[in-house]
Amino acid sequence: MEQQPNQPSPENIMKIGTGFWASKILLTAVSFKLFTRLAEKKTMKAKDVKDLLGLKCTDRNVYDFLDALTVFGFLKREGVWDTAIYSNTVDADTFLDTNKPSYIGGILEMMNNRLYTFWGNLGDGLLTGLPQNETKRSEDFFGLIYQDPEKLKEFTSAMSGIQMGNFMAFAQKFDFTKYKTLIDVGGSAGLLSIMVAKHNPHMHCTSFDLPPVEPIANATILQFGLSDSVKAASGDFFTMPIPNADIVVMGNILHDWDEGNKIALMQKAYDALPPGGAFVAIEGIIDDERKQNVFGMMMSLNMLIETGTGFDYTFADFNKWANIVGFKSTSIVPLAGPSSAAIAYK
Repeated sequence: MEQQPNQPSPENIMKIGTGFWASKILLTAVSFKLFTRLAEKKTMKAKDVKDLLGLKCTDRNVYDFLDALTVFGFLKREGVWDTAIYSNTVDADTFLDTNKPSYIGGILEMMNNRLYTFWGNLGDGLLTGLPQNETKRSEDFFGLIYQDPEKLKEFTSAMSGIQMGNFMAFAQKFDFTKYKTLIDVGGSAGLLSIMVAKHNPHMHCTSFDLPPVEPIANATILQFGLSDSVKAASGDFFTMPIPNADIVVMGNILHDWDEGNKIALMQKAYDALPPGGAFVAIEGIIDDERKQNVFGMMMSLNMLIETGTGFDYTFADFNKWANIVGFKSTSIVPLAGPSSAAIAYK
């Protein structure tokens, strides 16, 4: 029977309620490096996928797995059942092949390895206001990551993955003609600096992060062949001044902290800028009416899971803090997907 307009429907309830099923299918495919292997082979049959991945489940389970990924838009399929031949879609081939510099799967790897389990405790986080990650075992989250080379590599890859599209968009949408130098505070693997220098050859950029990250950033800079215009530098942006530059960028940094620390970091950025300089925060800026950017709201809940006190914010929030610090004006530039660059001018 056709559903009448305005009649109640369980469709959205079930879609959201079972959302973790879809998520885990994608995360598992990424953990298996399925898209990388398909990129290498170009096309594969389900039996070949089963053999290559060493899957012990039934053939039907494999078809369910691959066909679900097809319906989700990550795979293409010609034929059905034993005649089916699978290949990557353009998006999967571009962003989920580990051999390509455009790979963004690092954030998905971290979601699978860390966040999937921690988000199972969201209710506890809301009830207690406390983080639900490694800190529940009395471990320092950032300290643990920066002391463990494997965890640090996973974390920097995750930060690169979640921001790559934004960095590419920012490098091409922002007007750099009035500026010569940029410092990316908490720059991780250095990809923002690399993208800016690649698209704006007159710019000299510095990726600034804690000492254990510097070798990772240097390796990435070398990979892109931009050592003449991009440098890596070490330091702690809480305990030392931010080095001077015409543009100070923070990508997914402000949302880690409570309001007091957000303002303190914006003040440090202000102090590092010349008159006319720009401070840029690249994050999932939530729309002021809080009706559209659900990703920003979910990321804000992720900050509860990870830090307890951090949160994502609206452009109105950003304007308030910029005014407190003393910036003259602000603007916002939409980037990739749900993210934007909130900009404050000195």
